[in-house]
Amino acid sequence: MNISRAEQRALHVLALGGLIRHERACGRKVSEVTCFTREGAVLSDCDLRVFQSLRRKGLIESRNGAPYRISLRGRRMVRAQHDNQGGMA
Repeated sequence: MNISRAEQRALHVLALGGLIRHERACGRKVSEVTCFTREGAVLSDCDLRVFQSLRRKGLIESRNGAPYRISLRGRRMVRAQHDNQGGMA
């Protein structure tokens, strides 16, 4: 499965404990999304297009109206990335 760079970045943030908050328009359709890192920073390149693509591929999920988090399938698809938040000196 092909995953774009923006999708991969969003998945990596979600795998580290982030979440995607969503707002719905007057119907059931999601109209706005905001991706937060575990520390509370906003990921600016996670827009509605990236969100819809991740959801369509089954890489993120929401349960009972909660914010979207990475799914088990998403965890399997995310590529390993070097994490610059500490490490060995």
